[in-house]
Amino acid sequence: MSHHKPKLAPDLTKRAERLTATIAEVKVKIQQIFDEGEVAPKGCYVARYQVRQRQKVYWYYKLQATNEIFEQTKDRQKKSKYKHLGRAGSEEHIAAVVQVLRRAQIDELEQVINSLTNSLIDLYYDGESETIPEKRD
Repeated sequence: MSHHKPKLAPDLTKRAERLTATIAEVKVKIQQIFDEGEVAPKGCYVARYQVRQRQKVYWYYKLQATNEIFEQTKDRQKKSKYKHLGRAGSEEHIAAVVQVLRRAQIDELEQVINSLTNSLIDLYYDGESETIPEKRD
């Protein structure tokens, strides 16, 4: 009668390697996004706003942040929450939209890394608990 013990360690190692490899792949993707071009600061979005002049309505766009981070054009010492982007389709407008898109992609990928890192931590805790024999009453 052969008494076989479950091979836990190799399985844990394989799962840890998969998690670690995936984290590394996601980090590469983040670097690729940074390499594509400028990335908007965290918490920024493109906002549309209206200007009325002589019975006409004009729509403009601005990059909006949660804090004052942008240099003001008139006074470079002062900071603003807004960066004027001009009309729809302007180079500045399109560039800001793409920068915000890159930021969103990076934020999402960073959440994936955090989740996978937590999974890796869980794996080691699970691994410890799996090797502890259950108490029997």
